[in-house]
Formats: sequence, C-alpha cells, structure tokens
Amino acid sequence: MEKTNYHFVGIKGTGMSALALVLHDLGYSITGSDIAKTTFTQQGLEQAGITIQEFVAANIQAGQTVIAGNAFDEHNVELQEAQKLGLPIVKYPEMVEKLVQKYTSIGVAGAHGKTSTTGLLAHVLQGIAPTSYLIGDGTGRGVKDGQFFVFEADEYRRHFLAYHPDYLIMTNIDFDHPDYFKDLQDVQAAFQTAANQVQKAIFAWGDDPHLRQLQVPAGVKIYYYGLQDDDDLRAAKIQRTTKGSSFEVWYQDQNLGRFEIPLFGEHNVLNTLAVIGVSHLEQLDHSLIQRELATFTGVKRRYSEQKLGQQIIIDDYAHHPSEIKATLDAARQQYPDRKLVAVFQPHTYSRTKALFDGFVSSLDQADEVFLTEIFGSIREQAGQISSTDLGAKLKHGGQVLTLSDLTPLQADPKAVIIFMGAGDIQKYEVAYRQLVTRA
Repeated sequence: MEKTNYHFVGIKGTGMSALALVLHDLGYSITGSDIAKTTFTQQGLEQAGITIQEFVAANIQAGQTVIAGNAFDEHNVELQEAQKLGLPIVKYPEMVEKLVQKYTSIGVAGAHGKTSTTGLLAHVLQGIAPTSYLIGDGTGRGVKDGQFFVFEADEYRRHFLAYHPDYLIMTNIDFDHPDYFKDLQDVQAAFQTAANQVQKAIFAWGDDPHLRQLQVPAGVKIYYYGLQDDDDLRAAKIQRTTKGSSFEVWYQDQNLGRFEIPLFGEHNVLNTLAVIGVSHLEQLDHSLIQRELATFTGVKRRYSEQKLGQQIIIDDYAHHPSEIKATLDAARQQYPDRKLVAVFQPHTYSRTKALFDGFVSSLDQADEVFLTEIFGSIREQAGQISSTDLGAKLKHGGQVLTLSDLTPLQADPKAVIIFMGAGDIQKYEVAYRQLVTRA
C-alpha cells in the first residue's frame, strides 16, 4: 500500500465504508463518492471527517489510487476517468487481501451470520489485543502494528476467493444469490475453493452436512463447533432466558468454562462458539474472553431494538429464510409472552422465486406477517412473482402494506414488530414511527 491517497468509488457500500475507515485510521488520505441517497453507513464516514461526493469525473485526480466497489464497472464515469489518466484501480477484495497479509487474519464466511459473528469476534479480540476489523455493517477500525485483523468474507460472485487468511470461520453453506450461483453445489464449490486458501485452521458449524464434506490442505486443521458430542467445540448445559444465554464450552475433552452472552437465539450460541474457538487457539485468556463476550451489544441492522410506546421495534437485515427463522427464534426467546409481528420486504425477484417455500415456512413462525412490495436491484427491476403471491401462502396474515397506510401495525399495543429486509425496509420503520408519534 505504497500510495497514501485513496479514492473510493462507491464509498457508501457496507464493505467499502468499513474499508475506508480502516485505511483512514491507518493514516491514509481518503476521499470517496457515491449516489446521493442517504444510507446508514455514511454516519461513520462523516464522523471520521471523510467527505462524500457525488459521481463526477473531476473527483479523479493524478496521484490517486482508486478503489472500486463491487457494484461498479467500466460504465462508471469516475472509473472511466481513472482509466483515462492511467491511475491504478484496485477492486475492493484485492485491497482487503493486502491488509489481510499484514496481520494474524481471521475471515468470517457463510450464507448467514457473517456480520454478527464478525462483529462479535472483533469486539472480543479488540478488548484483549490490538485488533483491526472490517465488518459488513459499515464499521471498520485500523490499528497500526496491530496483532489481529478480523474481516467479513462475502461469497457473492466469489469475492472471498481473493483472500488467504490464517483462520476462516464458516457459519454455514446455503443456497442464496440465485442471480449468480447456479445451485447449492455451485455454492459448495466456492466454499471449498475458499477452504483451500486458508493458512492455519477452519472453524465450521458441525450440523451443516456441506461443511462436513470440506477438504482442507495439508497442514491446515478443521474444527467443528456445535451442540453435538462429535463436535470439537461444543456448548453444553445451555440456559436461554429473557436476558440472554449462558452455557459451558468444551474443547474436545477440556472444559473451557461457562460463558454468558446478552444475545438471543441458538444461532448466537453457535456464533459465540466459533469466536471462542479462534480465541482459544490463539491462547487468549479465557477469563478475558468471558469478560468481553458479556459486554457485546450487537452490530448495525442486526436485531437492533428500540421501544415505541409500549411496542418493541426490531430492525434486522434478515432476507433469507434461514435468517428470518433465526431472528424470530431470538425474539421468541427474549419476548415469550408478546405477539411477534413480522414486517418483511422480499429482496430481489430471483431470490423470492428460488426460495419461495422457505420464505413461507420461516415467516409462518411469526404470529402475524405483513409484507411490502419486492425490493429489486440495479440488475433486476422486475420478475414473474409478487409479494401478493407470497402473502397468499402464509397462514398468519400476508397483507401487503404501503407507506401511506401502516395503521394495521397498531392493532396490538404491546406487540414486538420486526422489520426485516436487505433493501429499504427502514423507510417503512421510519414512517411507522412518525405515525405513532403523531397519534
């Protein structure tokens, strides 16, 4: 990283904004551009004093190294100008790989749970040793001469194959991104290639049959974590309450102690096991790990809750059936006596169609379900499926809401309302808050 002036094309992206913050902390000069629309990632950039501009060719100057976000190609005006000036253009995964090589690096991959696990691992490690991290909620931190680098490794379009980390946590393998992956076998092949590039060890969820089929290079070990007797790292004597979860952790035949987390749902117990596994292998003090786990409050857009009158409002990024199921499981643990109302925004037509039955099954775990229209993407503006089709199959509701009428959400004044989706579901949450506040 010989250049000191980096310009980010697409700086508001969750990974890009985090990377910009990491490089800013490491002392580099950062500029960036993106669309004008406000996003939840830009607050951190603004607090760091990083100016965000709209896309214009004049932003590109001699002496810059341009970092290109994954969503932008040669049609972008700034990338065209950079090519014209002969400036170095580095793709986001390539830049992350340069950082990975400077630290003891731990990547987190998986169809679901990447961001939550990355955030938890970063929280624990930075409380014990100098740690840089890049989290998929737009959060990043760079520490000069740090010991660890924790980062999210996204499988979409096989971006994570740019990385060669010391450790890789694999939370699961599942079929997602049907606009890119052909089928589940295609996803599994991508994860196998990622496994081939790990330097020290892999921590993988033991109940996933696809992860159980992984082959690892000579000299690399794979440790399975979970709740079963044949897992290398397992949780036992689990207690789940309205305050969180606690459990004993066993590494093979060794009892590592009892750990408590202020988190909900079985998936968070599993995520914690992976974090403990890496920390144990790096010989970190178990009492320090216990201390840091007990103070984790979560990451952005992952089960973020607030009160609204007597109701509880939860904001979550869940957009896949497995994620919806996990989020509802967590809410059911925390609020066992309240009605759970899901407000779900399907994300892309191809995903809604490919995973249709899974969405029906998972959403039916809520007491009542409301939907919004499907959120498309730049590459996918329409499709042969609608939210009405999905709603018709649900047992508990299925009404498609509009921004102009969110009054059905007021029916139960003590309900837990969970807004879920990866698009712009937050605008419905904001509109509902305004409705309640005006009432």
